[in-house]
Amino acid sequence: MKQTMLMNQKLFVHVNGGIRLPITVQGASTRVLSLSSSDMKATRQSQQENDGTSRSQQLSSVAGGIVALGKFDALHIGHRELAIQAAKAGTPFLLSFTGMAEVLGWEPRAPVVAKCDRERVLSSWSAWCGELTPTELEVEFSKVRNLTPRQFVEKLSKELGVRGVVAGKNYRFGYRAAGDASELSRLCGEYGIDAYIINPVMDQKQSILNREFTDSKERGQVSSTRVRYALSEGDMKYVSELLGRHHRLILMLNDDQSLTSKKNTTSFPRSCLLNLPPKEGVYENCSIVYGKENVVPCRVVVDTDNIRLESVEIDCIDIPSGDSRYLNIEFGA
Repeated sequence: MKQTMLMNQKLFVHVNGGIRLPITVQGASTRVLSLSSSDMKATRQSQQENDGTSRSQQLSSVAGGIVALGKFDALHIGHRELAIQAAKAGTPFLLSFTGMAEVLGWEPRAPVVAKCDRERVLSSWSAWCGELTPTELEVEFSKVRNLTPRQFVEKLSKELGVRGVVAGKNYRFGYRAAGDASELSRLCGEYGIDAYIINPVMDQKQSILNREFTDSKERGQVSSTRVRYALSEGDMKYVSELLGRHHRLILMLNDDQSLTSKKNTTSFPRSCLLNLPPKEGVYENCSIVYGKENVVPCRVVVDTDNIRLESVEIDCIDIPSGDSRYLNIEFGA
């Protein structure tokens, strides 16, 4: 990525159709950079595009493909390995379930990856997947929750028409997680589906296993639980190791959002957040990222009520007006 290094200037964040929020920073010449709507395509999923793709079109698109099975909350390196194996066997898909929290009565919680940022992450995996970008297929959890292991595999075969599945050795499926990886392989054989069972990607920080995790499902593998733990500790180096990339925080700026600016700081209320931030603290080596190559260095302060950006080395960023704008903040290690 290209970094723009400018000093001794003021940063103006343009929002709400032309409000300029100044930030004083240290350094050299003046430039104005604009975030156009096209710049933000990499981090925004168009609602119109989502509405235009019917459920039947989604289901037909997976026919003949290789489906990776799992819970793809964090899109970490373990999930990426499933996608890699799927791409080796054919056209890769990730089968994700929507509405699990509502059906199971879990407390709502912010996702690790913002929904509008998932496409960017999956696109970045193409370098590991033979230049193929995995496609995410969403299935309503309520529609499959009560399926037995056999019924689930039958659905994969007859309704989705998949050619193969990829799952980790510890994968469980079916009602009350009755089926394991060996049963998945056996049932797939009966229905003419290729099954690829792979070893989980192990976390290099094995000492954390006994100290922090008591869940019987935790056997030292990379997991979304571990990513959430690392974020709760503010350990961004550990987060990056688990994700295989830097964590990106997405803020959605609405017209009614209250923004404040003072000297070299601009603050955004936490209500802007679309995904999970690290714990409260000061984070160096961060960046505002926009477009495909533009990176604006900054420091991020996370507190109880706000996300603050400090000492950004550029004098002006235009955020386009409209129903919503997205600000992308990447945390370096």
